[in-house]
Amino acid sequence: MHSLTPITALGGAQPRIDTIAEMTLTENPGLALASIAARRGHEEACKDHLRALIGDVPGPGRSQLHDPEAAFWTGPDNWMAGAPFDTHEDLAAQLKARFGETASITEQTDAWVCFDLRGDGIEAVMERLCAIDIRTMVTGDAQRTVIHHLGFFVLRRDPADWLRILGPRASAGSLHHAIVTAMKAVA
Repeated sequence: MHSLTPITALGGAQPRIDTIAEMTLTENPGLALASIAARRGHEEACKDHLRALIGDVPGPGRSQLHDPEAAFWTGPDNWMAGAPFDTHEDLAAQLKARFGETASITEQTDAWVCFDLRGDGIEAVMERLCAIDIRTMVTGDAQRTVIHHLGFFVLRRDPADWLRILGPRASAGSLHHAIVTAMKAVA
């Protein structure tokens, strides 16, 4: 039998944490993800299941921050759901059982890297990285944007000095480099 050791998106045994000035960037491998796509003719039933799971159905540019599951809008009748990996390692299977034939559920956990950016100055960092109006974003807002020529999602968490950045796992190194460089420029 093989003796395999899991690694983070940045290749470490432990998540990477960078602190610069009043800001902290934390690699977050503890997030289980699954996409939810309503099937044609079952859109309302799918939304009912989503509402029962997280309390509401997030619309364009929004997320529904719920504990332990949460979700954000990714397109018409499409959402990305997330939950703590420790308790929801099989999130996609749980959602398939709940949503049944109303939605197509796809495992997304290892396809994405998640970085949590916290502290004073994060707005100035994001202004250097992408073209979203970060200063008008409030808790629960979720925006799709481009950072380093790749598509990413930026979610405003609670408290307001916390952003979650989700991007392709294969680009974890270049995203990390871009964010740290912007943090240094702001500091």
